[in-house]
Parts: sequence; structure tokens; C-alpha cells
Amino acid sequence: MSVTHESARGHVTGEALYTDDLAGRLPEILHAWPVIAPHTHARLIRIDVTPALQQPGVVTTLTNADVPGEGNSGANRHDEPLFPDEITFHSQPVAWVLGETLEAARLGAARVIAEYEPLPAILTIPDAIAEVSFHSGPFHIVRADAAAAISASPHRLSGELAIGGQEHFYLETQCAIARMDESDGIVVESSTQHPTETQEIVARVLGLANNQVTVQCLRMGGAFGGKEVQANPYAAIAALGAWKTKRPVRVRLPRHLDMVLSGKRHPFLAKFTAGFDTDGRLRGAEVKLYSDGGWSLDLSEPVLWRALFHCDNTYLIPALDATGWVCKTHKTSQTAFRGFGGPQGMIVIEDILDRIARTLGVAPHLVRERNFYREGDSTHYGQPVKDAARIERIWNELKASSDFESRRAEVNRFNAANLHTKHGIAITPVKFGISFTATFFNQAGALVMFYRDGSVQINHGGTEMGQGLHTKIREIASQSLGVLSSSVRIMPTRTDKVPNTSATAASAGTDLNGAAVLDACRQLQGRLIPVAAALVNCEGSKVRFAAGLVTGDTEVALPIAKVVEAAYRQRIPLFAQGYYRTPDIHFDPIAARGKPFHYFAYGAAVAEVEIDGFTGAHRTLRADLLQDVGDSIAPVIDLGQVEGGFAQGVGWLTLEELVWDAQGRLATSGASTYKLPSWPELPAVFNVNFLQRATEPGVVFGSKAVGEPPLMLAFSVREAIREAIAAFGKGGIVELDSPATPERIYWAIERARDTAIERARA
Repeated sequence: MSVTHESARGHVTGEALYTDDLAGRLPEILHAWPVIAPHTHARLIRIDVTPALQQPGVVTTLTNADVPGEGNSGANRHDEPLFPDEITFHSQPVAWVLGETLEAARLGAARVIAEYEPLPAILTIPDAIAEVSFHSGPFHIVRADAAAAISASPHRLSGELAIGGQEHFYLETQCAIARMDESDGIVVESSTQHPTETQEIVARVLGLANNQVTVQCLRMGGAFGGKEVQANPYAAIAALGAWKTKRPVRVRLPRHLDMVLSGKRHPFLAKFTAGFDTDGRLRGAEVKLYSDGGWSLDLSEPVLWRALFHCDNTYLIPALDATGWVCKTHKTSQTAFRGFGGPQGMIVIEDILDRIARTLGVAPHLVRERNFYREGDSTHYGQPVKDAARIERIWNELKASSDFESRRAEVNRFNAANLHTKHGIAITPVKFGISFTATFFNQAGALVMFYRDGSVQINHGGTEMGQGLHTKIREIASQSLGVLSSSVRIMPTRTDKVPNTSATAASAGTDLNGAAVLDACRQLQGRLIPVAAALVNCEGSKVRFAAGLVTGDTEVALPIAKVVEAAYRQRIPLFAQGYYRTPDIHFDPIAARGKPFHYFAYGAAVAEVEIDGFTGAHRTLRADLLQDVGDSIAPVIDLGQVEGGFAQGVGWLTLEELVWDAQGRLATSGASTYKLPSWPELPAVFNVNFLQRATEPGVVFGSKAVGEPPLMLAFSVREAIREAIAAFGKGGIVELDSPATPERIYWAIERARDTAIERARA
């Protein structure tokens, strides 16, 4: 089944509208610019915004005195003041200026007078640990007695791993437009993954009931988690400005400000100890995870929980003691990012297993497969690993299709013949849990409407950010109702059509919203069947809806529009509200036990790299990916998600390095200083396949989530790099913090060479 993206033509031609495109339709719109603090941590002593009003084109300013409700956009702890008295990260906005043009607002903001008292700043995880500066923790998951298991093990190792963050770098930066409606309510156009939460924050700031605020999201030009929570303050500022001036207000961050003000993927520091047998099988592990939450809590707690859930990846750890803390630092508030803590947890166990392999002199892929979950096993938090056999099936199929063993032998021959250039090849698996870890978010609603001409309108709570959600929803509706895809229109996501929605996140957009749409479609079809049976002269059980036609077991075939019109004339409702709640999921955070995930998505990847021993530069020669997507609703969409997720994972693990200077300023605040993956970083040979015969029962159309799981397939590139680094030496552990930049690779090579020299002398 070939399904193209529902907005493909609009994307190519530029006809697809995004939030900021609506500004041109509002001639009286005002533009907002922030007054930013030049300190990382300071106390605001005095602020005088009146000089801004002297700037031609400036209309007004926004300060805490203008807030009719609560001037705070924190989604959880209410710890994100819109107009702070204490500055807690560099460039934090302390006021906003509204102008007839963006330039007037910017120049006005430069005139604002603010005085500060600088305070000491905490910028790193080690500093936060030393200062006991934490937002939350410890969170704890325990299985058996890990310390005893490690102590009784024939072999033990300990280590640390620093894991860098990542900038979302969505193409469309943060943007919101707000205006008053005809009844003095607020309408907000927002580039947000969570319209309901944006609605609630705007209502809170303005002191309104939620029903006085309507939030709409047309589509987003990328998000990757960066607009799940962090779209809220900009929507709130736009709404506050519209409330004060009674004119439309636009907030759109240019790239530099977006990078300086917005949160990133959480950096982590992992400390671990593991005990293992002579064949490489794990007996026990103690893992301590410290995440850098930045200045406010944001989503750092659930991110850390998911890291703790996923620190096993595909491996059975018989005894595990996993503990996590969210560190409080004076940096941007780190937030959701594709994988949501899972990648940071999984990279730790992959690092441990590679160290075990090199300690024992065993091939890393053998150590990995010896530790796989088997049928009947459960995770460290008590969830059965259903379909654990898929792990080994994917592993074996990929090893065969990628010619892994023969290529591994060829890599060894190449390395033996080349002194200053080495190749590495690695295979790594992925097991990723699908569902929101907060159980109550696992619900969705939909409103599906038939019109008398047979056309269909779909309203659901999910947002489109380029990932193809609307495309899949359209296919679910068209197949369920038996209408042509061209007859189905997906409407912009609005809080006045479907209320109380969950964020489009956790890879669950299709699972939740698609199931809600399916529920509504089945209701409608159930109402139409008796009408259709009478029209085509057959029993109801014989009625079929397909390709815009209604048929039975006779030769009669009618356009579905005739059946819909007949139903209308019989006063049968032609709209239905659908609802879905994910069944049988639960988690007790106190006991750290439960079934937080509806199912697991599996995959594996083989990567082969080449490293230059003089510079530490690497290139990926080939990548083979095998992903479990169940029965794909839209294979072309899923293929793009796998390819894009892998590329984004490679960027996180090898290229994208966030750097804050000693003053707490983000030094990598643009594409000129923050290196993003591009064509040269893609594998020269790139093979992507889906696991066949992989229907997932209990999920809409048997499909599986594909947004986040492929990102972790990029572990194969990191592990192939470690394999190539090892080839410069004569064995031993390869320590490599993330990202594996050329500098880090070079110094790891030097350590491998030094170790080889020391062993030769011994």
C-alpha cells in the first residue's frame, strides 16, 4: 500500500501554512521582543521599561504588573515565572516589548534599563552533585540484591560515562499568535505539541476559565519534543499582549534566540558497577544516573524515569539497583526530546556490555546476544517482555541480510593491513517501551463527521509536526469508512473540537488518536449498515464499504454519498465521538513496579565505519537497519521516520555538541557553531527494512510506533567507532564519552596506542 504524506504537495510548493504564515492575515498585529538578562544567575534589582516607549513604533511593554492571573508557565511545579526576580539562566527574559514592527520592538527592548546583582552559578552535573543542587530524586528501581550479585561475580568493572545533550533544531522556531475573539475570549495559534496544556497555561496567566481560551495548531515545522512544554511561555506572552492591547500579537523567536532560550535533550552522567561471568553474562549491576535538568523542572522527572526503565535495553539483568537524580543547574531548562530519556539509559548498558567484552576478549556482539531477554523474562520493574523472541529473530535476520560475519572478517583483514586507518563494525539491538509513563495521558478523543455528499471531516487531538500523523489518521478513516482518501479532510487540531487532549509525544500519536478515530468510524458505519442493506437489498452482514462504494451480495453498487443522504433523511446522526484509553497499563512509582508500556518496539542495526588515526575523523561506510513496525499503515512515512530517526541519533552520538562557556552563555547558538548531520554524515550504503509477519495485536490496524525507536539504532555507529578505536591498540576497554567528536575519538585512539605500548613493554 503506497500512501503519500497528506501535505506533501503543500510542503513542496509552499502552500502549506504554519503558525507564522497567519500573521500576514492580521494587519494590526504587534510583534514581541524579549528584554534578556546578561547574566547566568543574578538578582534583578531594578527594571525601568519606560525608555522603551520612547522608541518610535513601540506600542507597550509587558511586565509582571500586567498579568491578571498567575505569571508562571511551569507545567508541573509552577517554577517558571514569565517575569522573574531571580535570573536562573543566561539571557532569560525579564520583560517583553511590543512594537508595530519586529525591529521597533527589538530596539525598544535595547532601551530598557535593568540592574542586577550577580550570584554564583552552577553549570555542570558534577558541580550540582557537589552543591547538592537537585530538582528531584532519588528515584529508585531495584531487582534482587545487586551488591551481593556483583560481589559474588567472577569479574567486576566500574566506570563513568558522560552523555551530551542535543539541540532540537526544528526548522520552524517557537511561534505563537494570539488575538481576542468576539466574546472577549482568547484565540491562540501556536506551534505546540500539546494544545490542551497551552490552553491551560494561557488561561492560568490571564485568570480565565479554560473555556475562554481556544488553541489551534495548524501544523509544525518539526518539534522532536521541543514544543511539548516549551511552546507554552511564548503562547502566554502573545496572549497577555493581546489581552492588554486588544490587538493581535505575534511571538516568533529567530534561530539565535530559540537556541539560547529553549531547552535541549538532557545531558546525563552515569556511574556504574557491573558483575559478570566468564562468558560475559551479567549477574548484577548498580547504575546511578544524574540528569542536567537546567533551571526548572519541566519534564525532567518523567525523562529520568524513562531512562531508568530503559537502562536494560534488550538485556536481562538478574540483579539491578538503578537510581536517578535530576540536577538543578543555571542553564536552559532541558526538556522532552525524541526518545525522552530512553536513549540516555540505553547507551549506558551498551557501554557496559562493550567494556565486558573487551575485558574478557570476547566479541561484543556475542556478549550482547548472550544477555538477551528470553520468553518468560520480565524487566527490572516487573513488566513481562512480551514477544521477547522478536529480539533474537531480528538479530539473526539482520546478521544474515547484512553479511555481518563475513564483513567482520573483512574488517579484521583491512585493519591488519592498514596502520593509520581502521574500520569498525558493530551490531546493536533496541527495545523501546511505547506509552506515556504517566498513565492518565494514555487516552484520546476524536470527532468524525459525514456530510451529505459523502465527504468526511476528522477532528482529533494529535498534532502534525511532519511525522505523518494526519496521513495515518486519514488512512485509518478512509479504510474504516470505505471512502476514498481524497474524501477525507483532517482539520487543524483545536481545543474547542476535542478537549483535554494529551501531547503528541511518546511515539503514541497514531496508537491513541488513530484508535479514537477508528472507534468513531465504527460507530458511524454501524449506523449506516441497516440503511445500506435496504438500499442494496441484502442482509446487513453482507454489506461492504470500500473505495467510496457500498455493495452487498447482489449486483447493486451505490456511491456511499447516496447511503449517507438516505441516512440523513431518516434522521440518523452522521457524526460520532470516538474515544480510546490504552488498556492494562499501570505503574506504582513508590514500589517502582508495574506495566507502564502497552508493548515494546524492537529493532537492530549494523554499522560499519572508518576512522582516520591522525585526525579522529570518521565516516559511516554502511548501515543496515531492521525495524519492527508491526503492520505499517503508511510504509513510506515509516521509512522516513526510521531514516530520519537514525540520522538524528547519529548526530546526537557523534556530531552535535552543546557548549556553554565559563559565564554560562550558550556558545553553540547557531548552525555555524553547532554541527548538524548533513549528507556527508549519512552512510554511503544505507539499507532499511521492516520486520515481516510482525502484526501487533491490540493496536490500531496492527501497526507499531515508529517515531522514537529508530533513533537508538544509531548506537551501532557509536559501537562501530569504539571497535575501530580498539583496532589501534592491543585490547582493553575503550572509554569514549558522548558525543564521539573527532577530538574525543583522537584522544581515545591515543589511549589505545599507549595501552598497546605499555603491554608490549610488559
